[in-house]
Amino acid sequence: LDSTLESVDSAEELVLKVAREAGFPEEELHKISMAVRETVVNAVVHGNRYSAHKKVHLSACLDQDRLLVTVADEGSGFDPDSLPDPLAEENLLHQSGRGLLLVRAFVDEFQVRKLNPTGAEVRLVKRLTHAP
Repeated sequence: LDSTLESVDSAEELVLKVAREAGFPEEELHKISMAVRETVVNAVVHGNRYSAHKKVHLSACLDQDRLLVTVADEGSGFDPDSLPDPLAEENLLHQSGRGLLLVRAFVDEFQVRKLNPTGAEVRLVKRLTHAP
């Protein structure tokens, strides 16, 4: 995907298509949508810094009863543990900084790894639970 905000819609559509076909209920589709949008926005804005020469790489697949989504950028990478706590009093009024908090709340597993030579890969897992 190009490093543009227009790519966010393309990424969301692709992942939602896979999630719908897997049978995720509507409420879970909204959570998946928000998590994917925020992750791809972060890759475009913070990772690749809108560079026309850098791409965002997306994959979405089903593994048994899990949706696996990976989003990778070609930026300098980041350590999520080094980011400011968005719930700390001094950060509550900031206009940004809550994206990863939301992503973590909407998925079952969240992992970040630094890629070599450059970039970061975010892995999201959402489990499909079947109604009794």
